[in-house]
Amino acid sequence: MEHLHDLLRATREGGSSDLHLVSGLAPRVRLHGSLVPLAGRTEYSAEALATVLAEGVSAAQWKEYLACGDLDFALAVPGVARFRCNYLRQERGPAAVFRTIPEKIATIEELGLPPVLAKLAELRNGLVLVTGPTGSGKSTTLAAIIDRINRSSSRHIITIEEPVEFVHQNRLSVFSQREVGVDTESFASALRSAIRQDADVILVGELRDLETISLALKAAEMGALVFGTLHTNSASKTIDRLIDVFPADEQPQARLSLADSLAAIVAQLLLPNASGDGRVPVLEILLRTQALPNLIRESSISMLVNLMQSGRSEGMQLLDDALFDLVTRKIITPRDAYMKSQDKSRFEPLLEKE
Repeated sequence: MEHLHDLLRATREGGSSDLHLVSGLAPRVRLHGSLVPLAGRTEYSAEALATVLAEGVSAAQWKEYLACGDLDFALAVPGVARFRCNYLRQERGPAAVFRTIPEKIATIEELGLPPVLAKLAELRNGLVLVTGPTGSGKSTTLAAIIDRINRSSSRHIITIEEPVEFVHQNRLSVFSQREVGVDTESFASALRSAIRQDADVILVGELRDLETISLALKAAEMGALVFGTLHTNSASKTIDRLIDVFPADEQPQARLSLADSLAAIVAQLLLPNASGDGRVPVLEILLRTQALPNLIRESSISMLVNLMQSGRSEGMQLLDDALFDLVTRKIITPRDAYMKSQDKSRFEPLLEKE
């Protein structure tokens, strides 16, 4: 039976992003967005998989997993990579997912991201949201922006994550990287403390509840540059999600706070490239302009489309425009673009040409 580190090494060497281990199945990996078998491996019984998974954690962590049925943590495999790990219990027995975290933080340019994202590293305050589904590259994009800050200015940067993914070295900036459940009780408690800890930049791994969102808005209003993530797929849905989390009687004030603090929304997808040997980031980008605060205050979210269209020269773009451009340049297929587009009719003629 293979050791856990051997499976993770094989995952990394094969260029896969994730390793899936499930009782009763052979290991699978996610390669260029698709789940495929890990070559040469056979299925694991529940007992055998439990033995493999126990290798990756301390006795205390294993006890927590057995008691709760879930466990999130980061694991560093020397000479291979860091991995974000999630253990879960399911009907057939234990299961786990391991996501590769590259040791080297890629730059905005290396990731093929729009150059305007570099300008987000120059902001001194405000709320910047990077959104998208699980596995869309949110953490990687944020790491690139934070690394750019680290290399270009002297600031105190606090990251609050569960678990800590990318490990940043102190260069021009000073880092305090805190793991929820290890270094701090919760996202909210760490955010509350960060406001008092002379933080210039705060990265919140996930804005998952009312208290965390409220504190993130407060920190941005008080002068910090706050980065956070949400599982939304467009700028308009992101704003609606932030407001809707508040009770009805608090939403008018929340709308005012968001109007005052929102600096940018980057909604991101990862799609297979046309050749099938990699994935391509596709972004919708909303930037702060003089008109944006009024649109938020007046609940005129439907007008964001016009705002982003008129702001192309400043680096703004709609997701459908980004998809159309990538299809035109033959970087992604028309079918993949059609499946992710919001205005399907715009892409139907492209399907007929395939």
